Amino acid sequence: MIPRHQSILFIVLLVASITLGVVLWTTLDRAHKRMLASQESAPTQAPQVAPSEQATLMVANDAENSVTPRVFSLPLPQNPEARARAVLGKLFDLDAAPGATHPVPGGVSSINEVFLLPVAAGTDPAAARSSGAPRSGSAAGDDLAVVNLAGTFVSSHPSGLETETLTILSICATLHANFPTVTEVRFLVDGQQRPTLAGHADLTRTYLTSETVPAQGANP
Repeated sequence: MIPRHQSILFIVLLVASITLGVVLWTTLDRAHKRMLASQESAPTQAPQVAPSEQATLMVANDAENSVTPRVFSLPLPQNPEARARAVLGKLFDLDAAPGATHPVPGGVSSINEVFLLPVAAGTDPAAARSSGAPRSGSAAGDDLAVVNLAGTFVSSHPSGLETETLTILSICATLHANFPTVTEVRFLVDGQQRPTLAGHADLTRTYLTSETVPAQGANP
């Protein structure tokens, strides 16, 4: 005969097991219903991807001391400033790739932002960060492109007059090739002015694309 205290203990354990089972089943059922509800409310369409368009990149070549055009099909956003950043990001990716003709580390993360401003309003490049009137990308007038480089890109850039100059020319030429209204280019580093790129190329001046963009394939 089973002692009374063991019978009571068995009954208590049985009731506890049944109660835990009911609680667990209820919890799982609620979780399943929440999952189904979230799936039903989730968008059924895939997020839109920017359409691919042709972009001309003016790629630097250290061996030939030149920049030459290369055409790529890239997914480009409609916003002109985001578009300019995407184009330059691809250019920097080419320079960071193995076997690059102008090897510079960093890739797309080398560029923080690009601002497109009317030339008349672009006298102070540092003010571009807080400007409330970015360029719309129309052909209404000449544009100033303010390229905000990442500090890590500048600190790791190879030093030397020729290689620094080629980087500047490559950026200016690429912007002008894809945004013909860009006639002037200025540079910031992490939102601030910096004297030089890596000790030689002047980052305090305004670069005129008419003077700094060489003929296609020509030496600068």
